[in-house]
Amino acid sequence: MKNSDIKKLSIDELKENINNEAQKLQKFQFAHAISPIENPMQIRVTRKTIARLETELRVKELAK
Repeated sequence: MKNSDIKKLSIDELKENINNEAQKLQKFQFAHAISPIENPMQIRVTRKTIARLETELRVKELAK
C-alpha cells in the first residue's frame, strides 16, 4: 500500500487496515516459525505497512 493511498483513508479505515495487517503478520510469523516461508520479506513489508498505517492514524488523531 502506497503512502498516497494511506493518506486518503479515514480514521476508521485506517484502524480496520491495521487490524487486517496485524492478523496477516501473525499468520506469516506463525507459518515461518513452523517451516520457512517462501518469501520471508513479506514479514518485513507487512511490519512496515503497519507502521505507516499507525503513523498516519496518529497524524489524523492529532489534527483533530
